[in-house]
Amino acid sequence: MYSESDLDTAVKAGAISAEAAQAFRAHVARERHAPAVDEEHFRLLTGFNDIFVSIALVLLLVAVGQIGDTIATYLSGAFVAAAAWMLAIVFTARRRMALPSIILLGAFVGGVAFSIATTLTTLVLSAAPNSGDERTTAIVTALAGLGAAAAAWLHWRRFMVPITVAAGACAVAALVLGTVLAIAPGLQAAMWPLLFVAGLAMFALAMRWDLSDPARRTRRADVAFWLHLAAAPMIAHPVFQLLGVFGENSGIDTALAALVLYAVFGFVALAVDRRALLVSSLVYVLCAMGSLFRTAGAVELSAALTALVIGAALLSLSVFWHPMRRRVVGLLGKAGRRLPPVEMAAA
Repeated sequence: MYSESDLDTAVKAGAISAEAAQAFRAHVARERHAPAVDEEHFRLLTGFNDIFVSIALVLLLVAVGQIGDTIATYLSGAFVAAAAWMLAIVFTARRRMALPSIILLGAFVGGVAFSIATTLTTLVLSAAPNSGDERTTAIVTALAGLGAAAAAWLHWRRFMVPITVAAGACAVAALVLGTVLAIAPGLQAAMWPLLFVAGLAMFALAMRWDLSDPARRTRRADVAFWLHLAAAPMIAHPVFQLLGVFGENSGIDTALAALVLYAVFGFVALAVDRRALLVSSLVYVLCAMGSLFRTAGAVELSAALTALVIGAALLSLSVFWHPMRRRVVGLLGKAGRRLPPVEMAAA
């Protein structure tokens, strides 16, 4: 399984010509009855060896973390981060394995953040055993986010794994939110709106990467994919939480509002040609639809009917994604011209 960035790298290395790469893309589009730009390619596995190596890496990193924890808690994350960096030199830089690279990136950035957080927490508790207020937690979160962002930047400069930008953006979001709450602890009650704003900012960053490669033929498209995947729950979760989908007092009005909101998310997903927003908000629309069926009296079959309706709707959306997207982009007028192109699918 080869990604668009693999083809681009092969062209640059002279392994294949640009014409051959384009002919291959056209062939795949004809076989799948959909243009390549609509496929949202990203590489997760290059073979079963990726799974084999990933299992071994997880076992090794867990062992290294436990060894560090026996010495001092803060060394657990430091040991994991150091091991992940050294392993990435082999499995990311040299062997270019997809899934192991993602795991090692998460271990490195997460290890740095955990090490900073545990070190600061230990220092704070040793200096003031009764401390642990919201301001202290926010400061620790901000500094851990700063360390994680720096780690992600360093990892990107060395290995350039597409998911690294999303990891760094999440770390920056933690830094900003932690800083805001440290300065104004009273804003704790406004956490959901703040997280929503952070999600919108990440979505804007994802669109910036997307629009720099509208045909989705380079690593930039892979970076945009992971950014969209990170931004989607940060947008969907606060909105549906504020709507009260899971609240005890949620009724038919809330359920209908949730369905309308999901339709709006669907419009956005079609416009930008990314499905992450639909997937992230799926659990909420399932809950809303189930509430509607229970209100209508279908208590015993509410789960089955909900799964049937939503499953059929999503499959229909997948089948008719291209013509529906053409219609949505057409409604956007001039703004739609900057979005990923709408091409005629092969018959």
